[in-house]
Amino acid sequence: MRRLAALLLIAAGAAGAQTRYEGLCDASAAVALDARHFIVADDEHNRLTIYRRGEVRAVSQVDLDKFLKADKEADLEGAAQVGNRIYWIASHARNSAGKVREDRQRFFATEIRGSTIEPIGKPYTVLLADLLAAAPLAPLKLSDAAGRAAEAMGGFNIEGLAAAPDGSLLIGLRNPIPQGRALIIPLLNPAALVEGKGPARFGSAIRLDLGGRGVRSLERIGNGYLIVAGPTGDEGTFALFRWSGKPIDMPVPVKAELGTLRPEALFAWPDGQITLLSDDGGVMVGNKACKDADKGKRTFRALDVKS
Repeated sequence: MRRLAALLLIAAGAAGAQTRYEGLCDASAAVALDARHFIVADDEHNRLTIYRRGEVRAVSQVDLDKFLKADKEADLEGAAQVGNRIYWIASHARNSAGKVREDRQRFFATEIRGSTIEPIGKPYTVLLADLLAAAPLAPLKLSDAAGRAAEAMGGFNIEGLAAAPDGSLLIGLRNPIPQGRALIIPLLNPAALVEGKGPARFGSAIRLDLGGRGVRSLERIGNGYLIVAGPTGDEGTFALFRWSGKPIDMPVPVKAELGTLRPEALFAWPDGQITLLSDDGGVMVGNKACKDADKGKRTFRALDVKS
């Protein structure tokens, strides 16, 4: 916990310069592959993009369309590393019109192979059904939330994923936020799911006060967690919190100058530096939103916090 506190005290006053990476706009999840490379999910496409630290152009891409068996974008939103394995989770949300999007119901894993990755096992596609049927989560009435559009009041939308010390995972919800509390749901058997051995098993939900915000990214750092909190819709503010990981402990705000960043991905480098990635899909590039701009003009911002 001391290491986490030290890193976050530094984060409050020592944010590095922003780097603008080329090739995509909607950075939504990321993991450091080694001391020089990181991999990014883009919630608008079914591919993972690998960058070299500080170099604006992508090194390579891993296409997931065939592996995910998704006709449209899977809306990848969270990533968590456990050893050499990276788990990835999609939003499991309906679209903005409230229509069911089965392509978004994906949970899967990749293995790190040097400075790249390789999908393993097979995607698990019934996590949402398992979640809605889970007895420990029944008091939340998530079936009602899952029937609404992702960003509607009381809708359902997954955006965070983090590793726990025992190899289980924590799923962070952007929406809903019942009684103004963000929800984190323990997923107890992730390894079994990518081996096709369901159903998913969940622990009791953890409710956190993030100032009326939901979870936009979640990362284990040292003996605790760093949380990016943000609005359930497009309007609202973002903030950083540190959290011990204990359900009885409340998150503590971290002072950080985020400016116009809309951070939706957070990861730590082996040297302890923390990097925030901004989902810049809505940033205007000329007269078009970034995600609609010419491919050569698509970029996202990264903010490094030096330890």
